[in-house]
Amino acid sequence: MASVTVGLNRYFTLIERSVPTKVGTFIRWLREPSKLWIRIIVAGVLILGGIFSFLPLFGLWMLPLGLLLIAQDMPILQKPLLAMLRWIEMKWKRLRRRFRTRPRPIVAKQPE
Repeated sequence: MASVTVGLNRYFTLIERSVPTKVGTFIRWLREPSKLWIRIIVAGVLILGGIFSFLPLFGLWMLPLGLLLIAQDMPILQKPLLAMLRWIEMKWKRLRRRFRTRPRPIVAKQPE
């Protein structure tokens, strides 16, 4: 169980580093044990925003963050969520590697 907590903390740290400083500070504040009800409300809003990501205001990024926040208080979600996040990370790395090694088309310069 400790390895699951370490894994989830790793993803929280990755998210906190990739967002603006104020947002990262808010996420750290939100993860404090005393903020349970606020965390549940924010997680619910993020999950709903992730589900409605086809609308212009929302984005798919909201869903994993909301699930991470809710999994902090629901141990039954931690293991499957960690497996899902690892799978997504592996696929993302593979996709990035594929596009880096893809041959680029040669573009001929047009005469001036």
